[in-house]
Amino acid sequence: MAKIILTHEVSGLGEAGDVVEVKNGYARNYLVPQGFATPWTRGGQKQVDQIKAARAARELHSLEDAQALKAKLESTKVRLSVKAGLGGRLFGSVKPADVAAAVADAGLGEIDKRKVEFTAPVKSVGDHEVTVKLRDEVTATITLQVVAAK
Repeated sequence: MAKIILTHEVSGLGEAGDVVEVKNGYARNYLVPQGFATPWTRGGQKQVDQIKAARAARELHSLEDAQALKAKLESTKVRLSVKAGLGGRLFGSVKPADVAAAVADAGLGEIDKRKVEFTAPVKSVGDHEVTVKLRDEVTATITLQVVAAK
């Protein structure tokens, strides 16, 4: 087993700054080359502290702010205008950055595009459900209204 420090959030494994043990091949062939992790060293604790401090700065500072943002996001439909062809099919799909920009344009606040998750790819016009992880214990569900651009 290899002991590594995660530099990015890896689904099912942990968040940035976590120290985890994984199989050698998974670490050597995937996590380290993709930049998701670095090998653990004795001096690695300083790097872990820096990653955790950066993550804490990005997160919302208080639980009350996260709850207020969740209430605003869930009470409003977020409208996103994209290019679409006949029958309402999109040219491509909606990306997490598009959702974050649409929320900011609607004046609802700033969200991190890395915290936006889709249950299924959004490839057609209409209403879609999107989840946003605001904090570890606060998750908001956004109703995304995708319309064809004119």
